Amino acid sequence: MGTDEQRTLGIRERPRESVAAMKLLYLDCFAGISGDMLLGALLDLGVAEAALRTELTKLKLPGYSISTRRVVKQNIAATKFDCDTGHEHHHRGYTEIAGMITGSGLSENVKRRALHVFRRLGEAEAKIHGVPLEQIHFHEIGAVDSIVDIVGVCVALDLLGVDEVQASPVPLGSGFVETAHGKFPVPAPATLELLKGVPVQPSNEAVELVTPTGAALLAEFCCRYGPMPALTVEKIGYGAGTRDLPQTPNVLRAVLGETSGGAKSDTVAVIEANIDDMNPQWFGDVMERLLVNGALDVFLTPVQMKKNRPGTLLTVLCEPRDADRFVELVLTHTTTFGVRLHEARRRMLAREIVRVPTRFGEIEVKVGRYNGKVVTRSPEYESCKRAAALANVPVREVYDAAKEAR
Repeated sequence: MGTDEQRTLGIRERPRESVAAMKLLYLDCFAGISGDMLLGALLDLGVAEAALRTELTKLKLPGYSISTRRVVKQNIAATKFDCDTGHEHHHRGYTEIAGMITGSGLSENVKRRALHVFRRLGEAEAKIHGVPLEQIHFHEIGAVDSIVDIVGVCVALDLLGVDEVQASPVPLGSGFVETAHGKFPVPAPATLELLKGVPVQPSNEAVELVTPTGAALLAEFCCRYGPMPALTVEKIGYGAGTRDLPQTPNVLRAVLGETSGGAKSDTVAVIEANIDDMNPQWFGDVMERLLVNGALDVFLTPVQMKKNRPGTLLTVLCEPRDADRFVELVLTHTTTFGVRLHEARRRMLAREIVRVPTRFGEIEVKVGRYNGKVVTRSPEYESCKRAAALANVPVREVYDAAKEAR
């Protein structure tokens, strides 16, 4: 990340040798979480409102304006993010929202994460109402302000260069909440569906503390729940909610810091299936479905199976909490009668996306670090492809130019 870009985001430049292995964001959800609270906390950490506006315009979503203001919730100063939609009441379906994001000018990483969040929301609603995902028509979630919250959080996390998100157990609140489908007990059905596998805790506040949007963002980005991990604290941000709670400051605390160590470590679920009786043309559709649904990786390996038949080993990597969902997808969309399932530990370089200047314009490059030292640089293919198309040159020319740039 260059100096000009750091100034745009409001992030001070640090000496290169002080860069640690991983940038970690810890969400202290003592008052719950919603999309606007999380976005307010990320802005409070240093993401400039101007930078957020610039990225959101790429969505080409009409009918809203955004603003931020400082508020105080029970003696805690926080940033309140507001999205004013006037009298806009247009509610969109999952397919319409996915098309809007896919066709936008947002970065590929932001598109991917935003699509995953809406996919999670859509699948939760589809399960509750007993209809296919394609027929889901969002009400609260399909409104402009919710789209801005979700895409805005994906943009802000990308701009901050966060490597990992962790959170505290989540208090749900109590009582009842009014929705477009009627009055439901807290947590709302979609919220509870999204929080499967997430540690929750009781609260004396008789209101909804976790919204469906907040639950979906946690499910997408957070990899661990528990006490704050060991880290060097860099910044602390507070994002304010709309209500004034009687017993709890209605804010979300976000702690941005650096962890020590050479590489990030986590656990993934590995799903495998040997297939020798499926039309090879179908593998492309299967891979696309798995990746769109949030698989971390999907790959095919040629294998020689029993009776000397050539076959294909399908391997899917996913978050352990999502394993059942991906097992169902594999069993539903392939001809296999069973899968193997186990967990594996991963060690990964700390990484960030930087934009480097070339004669073809700015190109996104993924930088990998070990103990703060850059050990690998890899130009992003989609970024090179777009620039090559505009310049009418081979992709490899843009790729080589980006590799040489510093």
